[in-house]
Amino acid sequence: MTEPQPYHPRMAERFRGYLPVVVDVETGGFNPATDALLEIAAIPLWQDDAGKLHPAAQYCEQVIPFAGARLDPESLRFNQIQPDNPLRQAVEEKEALTRIFRPIRQAIKASGCKRAILVGHNAAFDLGFINAAVTRTGSKRNPFHPFSTLDTVSLSALMYGQTVLARASKMAGLTWDASQAHGAQYDASQTAHLFCHIVNTWQHYQTRDAQEHTPA
Repeated sequence: MTEPQPYHPRMAERFRGYLPVVVDVETGGFNPATDALLEIAAIPLWQDDAGKLHPAAQYCEQVIPFAGARLDPESLRFNQIQPDNPLRQAVEEKEALTRIFRPIRQAIKASGCKRAILVGHNAAFDLGFINAAVTRTGSKRNPFHPFSTLDTVSLSALMYGQTVLARASKMAGLTWDASQAHGAQYDASQTAHLFCHIVNTWQHYQTRDAQEHTPA
């Protein structure tokens, strides 16, 4: 993987002043108002001198279910999370958000951007749980745009005719380890590489077309 470098000054121009930050959450259900937030992983992206995007450092937190949170057994079977397992080293929601938001705000400042925009596979789902946790905990300085997202489901459908993360990753030539899937860290990493691959591929073709149509 390309090593992260200091944020390129043109990053602020790339997405209208927004810094793309890939996020994946694992939860105890599908309703952000009632179901537990159990894991958060976030990966800011950086841009090299050629304008290509790359994943930077990953930040991940295990989260203690909030009081009264619903834990759907089917969801727990799917993500294989044991909420009461002490080895998770989980923290309360507010602390988890603080730990995740701090490096994102630092990346925003370093890149010259004004705010983060959440990138995700079914991004509205991830943003919904982040927003619900922010409201529930009264957390301040949420770095994310409150409703705008960049969704790799739509981008993958356009590029590859696929909407499932595993299938889109394989179509993009990325490796896929099913044994690690449905964990926030792995899914965020795969989504970050997929998003970067799609954007970088599109940029390559755009640059090539521009050169081919430039008068000699």
